Amino acid sequence: MYKTITSLSAVAALAATVTAHGIVTGVSIDGAWEQGFVLDYYYAKQYGGDIPEHIGWYAENLDNGFVEPSAYGSPDIICHKNASPEGSSDTMASVAAGGVVEFSWTDWPESHVGPVITYVAPYTGDIADVNKEELKWTKIEGAGYENGEWAAVKMIGQNNTWPVTVPESLAAGKYVFRHEIIALHAAGDENGAQNYPQCLNIEVTGSGTETPSDGVVGTELYKSDDAGILFNPYTPTIDYPVPGPALWSGAGSGSAPSTPSTPTTSAAPSASAAPATSATAAPVASSPPVSKPVASATPDTGSGLPEEFTIDTFITWLEGKASGSASKARRHARAFF
Repeated sequence: MYKTITSLSAVAALAATVTAHGIVTGVSIDGAWEQGFVLDYYYAKQYGGDIPEHIGWYAENLDNGFVEPSAYGSPDIICHKNASPEGSSDTMASVAAGGVVEFSWTDWPESHVGPVITYVAPYTGDIADVNKEELKWTKIEGAGYENGEWAAVKMIGQNNTWPVTVPESLAAGKYVFRHEIIALHAAGDENGAQNYPQCLNIEVTGSGTETPSDGVVGTELYKSDDAGILFNPYTPTIDYPVPGPALWSGAGSGSAPSTPSTPTTSAAPSASAAPATSATAAPVASSPPVSKPVASATPDTGSGLPEEFTIDTFITWLEGKASGSASKARRHARAFF
């Protein structure tokens, strides 16, 4: 017999355990942790709970968490499903041009081979007023298959952390960083690639003078038949073209630092700890970091969820909330369950 659950904090914790993976929980800059958006905040919003200050964009990737090629023309490909800058801060995080931003991911399965790509889009004014469909994205880093290893697998071996060097020439200002992994384990079939885009607000400081002028709107970043999207990763010889627009000329080689640094603040997650010695080390089994606990609230009975319920009841309710998750789950490896 399962114990009934009545606390929203327990609901959020269970939801994160059952459904959340492939999410950027935040970044480390100069050893300091900056909190991103995590699914706990989605459930807090539904039930009137408090949400800590954070730099990540709100998103509703409640199921297996990816955008498929058939949706490349929809706004979901920009910063994930129903993404919005709502509730995010554009004054918390800053990095000097030439500095490194370390993106921390939740657990990632080794079967989900693919590239890691980072874009920036400048904006002015208040982040709350930004229209994501008008943002122009410039690729500042893209790693695919190098030295016999997929970038996503390399990221696992670095404790689910991916460091990105901000180009020294990038002009100071406010930017949305779009960080993404594209899983290719099913990409040999049409509509098989799985995009995991995440957006965070980071201000760039320094003396850089170049503002990219060749950015691309998010709905034009990829096509479903691009060579790096419709791709069989299981051939004996792999020659992989990283998809998307060309790397920005001011970005140098586009290669990430080989080793993430170790953050010095207590708020940093275990994912940003010293990297593992093997590039194929098992993912770190840790919950997404949260800077402070989400306040609990009484569930809204209008949501369809009873005030007391079992784990099975909750999972059934959750699956109903995550529309379309069943079809995608069938072709998603069960590495986390």
